[in-house]
Amino acid sequence: MRQKEVMGQSIRTSKSARPGTITYVPIDKSEFRSTVSSDKKKNKIMKIVVMLIVTILVMSCCVYAGISYYYSYHFFLGTTINGIDSSNKTAYEVEQEIAGKKDNYVIQVSARMQEPQTITGKDIDYQYVSSGEILQLLKTQKPWEWIRGFFETKNYMVQEETVFSREKLEEQVSLLNCAQKENQIAPENAYVSFSNSEFTIVPETEGSELNAKEAYQMISGAIDNEAADVDLGSNPKAYKEADVTRDSSELQNMVNMYNSLAKANITYTFGDETVTLDGNTIKNWLQFDEKGQLLPDDGAFRQHVVDYVAQLAADHDTVGTERQFETTSGRTVYVYGSAYGWKIDQDKEVAQLMQEIQSGTQTTREPVYSMRANAHGINDLGDTYIEVDLTEQYMWYYQNGNIIFQSEIVSGLPGDPDRKTPPGIFTLNSKSSPSVLRGEMTANGTYSYEQPVTYWMPFNGGIGFHDADWQPYFGGDRYLTGGSHGCINLPPENAGQLYSLIQYDVPIICFY
Repeated sequence: MRQKEVMGQSIRTSKSARPGTITYVPIDKSEFRSTVSSDKKKNKIMKIVVMLIVTILVMSCCVYAGISYYYSYHFFLGTTINGIDSSNKTAYEVEQEIAGKKDNYVIQVSARMQEPQTITGKDIDYQYVSSGEILQLLKTQKPWEWIRGFFETKNYMVQEETVFSREKLEEQVSLLNCAQKENQIAPENAYVSFSNSEFTIVPETEGSELNAKEAYQMISGAIDNEAADVDLGSNPKAYKEADVTRDSSELQNMVNMYNSLAKANITYTFGDETVTLDGNTIKNWLQFDEKGQLLPDDGAFRQHVVDYVAQLAADHDTVGTERQFETTSGRTVYVYGSAYGWKIDQDKEVAQLMQEIQSGTQTTREPVYSMRANAHGINDLGDTYIEVDLTEQYMWYYQNGNIIFQSEIVSGLPGDPDRKTPPGIFTLNSKSSPSVLRGEMTANGTYSYEQPVTYWMPFNGGIGFHDADWQPYFGGDRYLTGGSHGCINLPPENAGQLYSLIQYDVPIICFY
């Protein structure tokens, strides 16, 4: 059994299963009222708090939504487009600012030999044209992410489309100083010049003659790229170029040819005398302008060669000249020779000399002759010749200065011009044994005379040496009355001896 204290009184309780007597304890109503009042107050406060929170959330959502709406038409904070701070700006405002920059566009044009000039945007109606790319960029922006603008930056580069008047640009280009004819200098071709003993290529010069079409394309392209300047000199195609440049294979071949030409050295021998043609003389045959530019002229050059060979012939040919001759009898006579002597074949010599000059040949040689004599010098007769003294009616054959044959003769009838033996210097034309001498053909087809001979040695057309057994005697004055038709008559035995000795290149000197 235990006791329980109720309301200050001890009540004994027992452990019996039987219920005891129930006792009611009275409730204090004042306590009850305070508890109810406190709970209501708490609930009210809670409601107010909830309402405030909801209100704040609603207002915040409204503000966020409003700002998000704002940024559906404006770029976020921290946005830069083409270097322009585009924060809180519309696409139109950004494009207007870009367009404003175009109003002050200026391009500087540099050209050869001219001071730089400028073309302004206003001169060519230069202006910005929207491509819609900036608006499209704005549309890709998610408005509700505007808070990110406070924490990150965005940099964009877009193409700035511009337009300008092509016609006005053409006009502005045509007004540039570099486009004026009086300010342009034509380019000069590379050329061959002679200096320091050799031929070299002088490079071409650029000049400043403008290629208007290419210059316009360069300036137009620079404006399309919004360049601040353009240098026409940086593009060779903007100017007229030289037709012949230093790389020309034709010029290089010319240099090689003329350098070979200048190296040519041809030494002509005329017996003991020599004449040398070298590059210093050959160079003087070329034509150069006031700048030293070689003016190739094959015709003029060849004429110099022709003239040179002609002068060689004039100085050294003896055919057609008169020689002083010391006769066996001791007389001094002057004999003209048109069929004997030195004679340069000028056509063949010119051809050979041209080839040697062009190939730079260095050689020593004789000229090309069409006729040759026995010796050079004043007396080109040498010491081997046949002397026919038409006054003394006698002849001698000298070989190396020694007489190897001599004979009395009968020459042409001096009183008849058609039969008189002409003086001169000749050489043997032919030899025949036997032969028939014939005069002129008559109208009836016969000859004025026909005379068989055993030995025939012509040296001047129809005039020659031959045997004449019909002559009663030789030498003396026989020719005055019984002279021949111009031939040199010999005793038969002497004619045979001469026939065996005579050579084709031996000069035959006939004189009175």
